[in-house]
Amino acid sequence: MPYLTLFPGQEPDEKIIMVLRRHGWILFKTIIFYLFLAVLPFFFRYLIARNGVFETDFGPVGFYLVLSLYYFVWTTFFFRSWLDYYLDIWVITSEHIVNIEQKGLFSREISSFQLYRIQDVSAEVRGILATFFHFGNVHVQTAGAESNFVFKQIPEPYTVTKKLMDLVNIKKKNLARTNPVLDKLDNNE
Repeated sequence: MPYLTLFPGQEPDEKIIMVLRRHGWILFKTIIFYLFLAVLPFFFRYLIARNGVFETDFGPVGFYLVLSLYYFVWTTFFFRSWLDYYLDIWVITSEHIVNIEQKGLFSREISSFQLYRIQDVSAEVRGILATFFHFGNVHVQTAGAESNFVFKQIPEPYTVTKKLMDLVNIKKKNLARTNPVLDKLDNNE
């Protein structure tokens, strides 16, 4: 595993089990959209040239000024979309689930909770492309007032759900062995 420590607050004996990012199709779809936007000005240039705007002295200069501003804004939005894709990470360790989410260019939110607090994990795959490319959302619910996590558009959501529930069950069994009161409660049910 290439990661030894990945997030603040990681304990020294805590092992990273999985590092999840959004499916590659999501990035591909974003790149296709921005490539379409990159080619769009050339279509407008053709339409403007047919109307005779470039015959004036200011026509070409004005067009290239607007084109420069357009590509500046295009680059900024493309970079922000790529950062949002690349810096949204979900980490499953032997002790915690960590959600690292980029909220804009200059804002990042890191939240975590312990595995033994997990009540339910469910996978959701919606749509033809999500079914075909095997990506979807994983919802992790906890007891109490803590917020729930949603792993958005990750690859193989059913496999992640199974692995996560296996980890939770192992963690709860180990916790019950070390705490005799919890072990009695499990035996009475």
